[in-house]
Amino acid sequence: MTQARQRGPIDRGMAGFGRGAMALALALAGAMGAAPVPAVAQVAPGQSEPGLPELAAPGAYVPGTMTRTIVAKGQLDAAAAVAAGKAVPGTRTLPLRIWYPARAKAHARTVTYAASLTAEPPRPPVHFTIAGRAVADAPPAGQGFPLVVLSHGFNNDPVMLRWLGENLASKGYVVVAIAHHDGPITQASGAIPMMLRRPLDVVLTLQRLRAGLLGSLAATDQVGLIGYSFGGYGVLTAAGARLDPAGPWAARLPAALRADYTGDGPRAGDLRVPGIAAVVAISPAGGGAQSAWGAGLAQLHAPLLVLAGTADRTVGYDPGPATIFAGATGADRTLLAFQGAGHALGTDPAPVQMRQALWDMDWFEDPVWRKARLNGISLHFITAFLAVHLKHQAAMQAYLDVPQERSDGAGWTGAETPYAAISAGGTNPTWKGFVRNHQNGLLLRHMAPAP
Repeated sequence: MTQARQRGPIDRGMAGFGRGAMALALALAGAMGAAPVPAVAQVAPGQSEPGLPELAAPGAYVPGTMTRTIVAKGQLDAAAAVAAGKAVPGTRTLPLRIWYPARAKAHARTVTYAASLTAEPPRPPVHFTIAGRAVADAPPAGQGFPLVVLSHGFNNDPVMLRWLGENLASKGYVVVAIAHHDGPITQASGAIPMMLRRPLDVVLTLQRLRAGLLGSLAATDQVGLIGYSFGGYGVLTAAGARLDPAGPWAARLPAALRADYTGDGPRAGDLRVPGIAAVVAISPAGGGAQSAWGAGLAQLHAPLLVLAGTADRTVGYDPGPATIFAGATGADRTLLAFQGAGHALGTDPAPVQMRQALWDMDWFEDPVWRKARLNGISLHFITAFLAVHLKHQAAMQAYLDVPQERSDGAGWTGAETPYAAISAGGTNPTWKGFVRNHQNGLLLRHMAPAP
């Protein structure tokens, strides 16, 4: 799902909310001063490259990884239901990729992930591998870790979110990534049944986790949801945003399904799950003039972090994720915007097999920002946000309370410091946790819930 899907006839990134004219078709088809000098720390060890903000670094645990599969009868067969114009039951199979805090021997063999993506027609799918840090089936490092459910973009694969899953596992979270098995992005109509299936998949996964799928490995009483692109739409809906029965998204559903699942319909509650403590929406679909929720977005009450690129040609920006941020008036919410970035905020750096053609690389890479920096800054703020709301670490709020909304031009105050010094916040206008002279191009905005 990358912004680059600006390439022409087909959007791929947003998973269904195309770029340009196809958007809806795919969507639904160093300064010195006299101020006191704050304490300074050096760049934390283990970061993938120098200059990233400090919370981007991996945590103390070795990430483990394993797979599980959910098979559930009596689920809505969304594709068949859209074709029939009424609810059709079926069996839903959901493979899960799970990352968790683990113990592993020194030099334990790490996993290599493999997946494939739709190529530019008429080429066949492109297969790729990603070298991971996780150790397959390593012994867990404990029990009762906070739980995060992760939902990928349209026609994506969970391994594309390895950068996030492994990092959070190393910081003490169990991350369960759902393989939704969308149709190819080149078939625009495939997005329509996924309007219902995405939140239903999140709900089903949490039901099985709360029923003991992973035993006591994860604490399931309070849960975080993270979704990228179409996955962002799915987690916002599952966390409480109510689909607008009169909106343009609902209009693509057959009348019977629209009556059942949108607004206050008799099955609308099936799309939502209680006990959500935090939501992160990365380049989320469903906002702006073609809003999926309308006023129903105000029904979301969990704390919300929205990550977006201001040059996103797949889901837009404002209108788009910025209007989702503004419209979620029932939630305490934060918007992190990357100036000039496109849609591909939620994926790993492009593997070598995906660097041979522009279409393939655009699933992963941004045309302007380096992916390592995009991922590192995202990890920094997601780490702080989840620590506040899932681990109840109030001190981590200081990383979210920036001295000014726009990062550009923030100097370094006080006496000369090491070249790679990290701001400790306080009186320093450089955002807490950022390396001096390395924070430009960002906007961080906060809004409290409406009274």
